[in-house]
Amino acid sequence: MLSPAQLSLYFARIGIAPPARPDLEGLRAIHRAHAHAFTWEAADAFLMRPEGGIEPGRAFEKMVTGRRGGWCYEMNGLLGAALSAAGFAVTRLCGGVHRATFGEVMVGNHLSLRVDLDDRPWLVEAGLGDALPAPVPLREGVQDDGFLNCAIQPADGDWLRYVNQRHGVAPSFDFRNLPADEAVLEAKEVWMRTDPGSPFTGALSIMRHYPGRVESLVNRTRRTLTVEGLSERPVADEAEFAAALSDVFQLDHPDVPALWAKTEAVTAKAAA
Repeated sequence: MLSPAQLSLYFARIGIAPPARPDLEGLRAIHRAHAHAFTWEAADAFLMRPEGGIEPGRAFEKMVTGRRGGWCYEMNGLLGAALSAAGFAVTRLCGGVHRATFGEVMVGNHLSLRVDLDDRPWLVEAGLGDALPAPVPLREGVQDDGFLNCAIQPADGDWLRYVNQRHGVAPSFDFRNLPADEAVLEAKEVWMRTDPGSPFTGALSIMRHYPGRVESLVNRTRRTLTVEGLSERPVADEAEFAAALSDVFQLDHPDVPALWAKTEAVTAKAAA
């Protein structure tokens, strides 16, 4: 949970006033403002930086004080801590992106959130990058939010599956409606941030929500998703790459040359 001073800085960062009460209206406002204020990014993992962790306090320092973005452990970690501090009943959930394909080894590679309101539990998901920026009822069914949609489906056993919109960088993640095993999350976060076999050390993905569109950068490909569909185009050079990070994704990353150089190696390897 954030301190009162941290919570004040968080709301200043996302550009809204704290809600008067922890209700659905307030939850929707915070979720949308959070998704529009922060960029989803795993640039530190891509560069295999040793620093990391799943502690919300660390995410606060990086994203609010440091004005960076974050990946699921940070995006949902910070959001969950802020919601708790604002009076919401929050439970961290341990998920597995691509569990549908690769099985139990994927469990812990995603942190999601459940928020319990008087009417029902809600799934709050700001950590999938290009998923719809709104809470959805934690029950089976399809949900729409503007030009984006998602579905919650039964998986095997007591697992549920969140199915992302059809152009999503990650197609789905599985989760149980149970409090997260924090040790599993912590171990998987270290692996994904440091192991050469991790998808995050082997590819650069950056995503940001805007009203009516989602902007993405996958290695050296720019993607723009709107109600009209998905458009893709290559990034021409390092100058364009740096400008996109600064202007479109609003990131002031200190190692743009290193990011650009590694995307060259990744792109060349994929083309070989």
